Amino acid sequence: MSGFDATTSFARTLVDEWVRNGITAAVVSPGSRNTPLTLALARDGRMNVDVVLDERSAGFRALGIGLATGRPAIVCCTSGTAAVNLHPAVVEAHHARVPLLACTADRPAELRDWGAGQTIDQAGLYGGAVRWFHDPGPPDETLSGSEANGRWRALACRTAAHASGPPAGPVHLNLPFQEPLVPTGAPLLDTPGRAEGAPWIRASRARREPANDDLARIGALVRAHPRGVLVAGWGAGVDPVVAERFARAAGWPIVADPISQLRTGPYAVSTYDALLRVDGFARAHEPELVVRVGGPLTSKIANAWLDDIPTVLVDPDDAWLDPQHAAHERVQADGNALLAALTKELAGPYSRQWLAEWRAAEQRARRALDRVLDDDIACEGRIARDVAAAVPVDGALLVASSLPVRALEWCMTPRAHLRVLANRGVNGIDGFVSTVFGVASAHAGPVVALCGDLCLLHDTNGLLVGDRSGGRAGARPPVTFVVVDNDGGGIFSYLPQHELAEFERLFATPQAVDVVAVARAHGVAAERVELAAVPKLVAEGADTDRVLVVPVDRRAAVEQHTRGWHAVATSLA
Repeated sequence: MSGFDATTSFARTLVDEWVRNGITAAVVSPGSRNTPLTLALARDGRMNVDVVLDERSAGFRALGIGLATGRPAIVCCTSGTAAVNLHPAVVEAHHARVPLLACTADRPAELRDWGAGQTIDQAGLYGGAVRWFHDPGPPDETLSGSEANGRWRALACRTAAHASGPPAGPVHLNLPFQEPLVPTGAPLLDTPGRAEGAPWIRASRARREPANDDLARIGALVRAHPRGVLVAGWGAGVDPVVAERFARAAGWPIVADPISQLRTGPYAVSTYDALLRVDGFARAHEPELVVRVGGPLTSKIANAWLDDIPTVLVDPDDAWLDPQHAAHERVQADGNALLAALTKELAGPYSRQWLAEWRAAEQRARRALDRVLDDDIACEGRIARDVAAAVPVDGALLVASSLPVRALEWCMTPRAHLRVLANRGVNGIDGFVSTVFGVASAHAGPVVALCGDLCLLHDTNGLLVGDRSGGRAGARPPVTFVVVDNDGGGIFSYLPQHELAEFERLFATPQAVDVVAVARAHGVAAERVELAAVPKLVAEGADTDRVLVVPVDRRAAVEQHTRGWHAVATSLA
């Protein structure tokens, strides 16, 4: 097509088709080579666009949007090390099954491997951590309008489909753009023969329904094993009502990690980590069968207890979430559909003694643990419990890996109307602050984040939030960060490394940094607060982003948790 600006038309057509596929959020980092796509995203009035200086932060910001919405967000950057800095977010999205569309600009082939600036080998840059990689080459100006339209729109549809799954995950689209990078004017290619606003290609994303033979076999197993446990880890994807009905019908307790979204209702056991530290209880309550939805629990104690128990892993994405190689059976089926169907098959009557024993133990352990936590001693478990209880209804709680996610598992009481999210695909602290702001840009309710001091310091660039409205008319909800300042890597105080002479220098790694001053230097309100003030401050919210720093003495915190576990053991005697 004579005088046709193929580069600009290509970028505009991709964006239009992504919107038709339900993708309406993008995070861009400034650069020259990504100008065509950046402008297409920013100038499309249907796309919410955040601008983030640091590509690592941008990647995690987009990840947070996908984590909150279940739909891919686009992260767009220039070439070279900019693309490399997306790698941590891509890896987390891969393992956590979070949809993400990474669009890296690139130099055309004639400039690669010839010493051109910002030029590296970006083909397959993220290895096996992507659902699909594609490099379409520079937009072809010799194509007819209909050829270009079909080719480019099909490409956009395929990237959206691969990112959305199942299984959801990251897609890498490497886009070599030739000069000129600034538009010279190009029409948006239309979609003849397609319904208004409809995708060029519709891709089915249905989850797998349980097969009849799977239902019959697992139903027979559940009926034959009344002393069973429903275990729920991250990514369980099961409605709490469905899980509760199954537990009631089977007479089983629910051992639910907070990040499973199933630590709610009368059958959820919140004190399992403390209970299973009591050898007598653990032996007497060893189940005959386990049905697990989602990933493994965070607790090493609980996972070791489950090691030799016949286990049915339920996963619609056919993943092998079995690091201890203990599963007896894997079922590729939607957990919601499977548990709902099993519930209908469990007509009973079944003994309720097993479930009653677990519920009684939960009540005694809960009272004993709470009495210890209520002492006026700041420890990670007390802070985690109080923060989770104080987040307003329909809020989201983002919890960091390392010690905070464990403290939440140890101490959070069951509650409804709360989303608990975490980066548990790779279990790293990388990009936590940026992930939180990504979630906040997509979650309608209050957003609270719980992390340690090192985690916050690891992603201080994430505090450079820029335009709080994310390119939209309405500003996103402000975020409250609760930072457990235990002067270093508190998690190692609970691990064998704490006995080493080099513990402080090599593992605790305390930083000579005032966390409050660091947050304020990034334009975020911050203050040190006392333990007792945390619930009220979290519950009342704020008009702006803020960081609440709670001082914790590492040694005193370890002793407090030990007292809590001893109190639980005593309550069962």
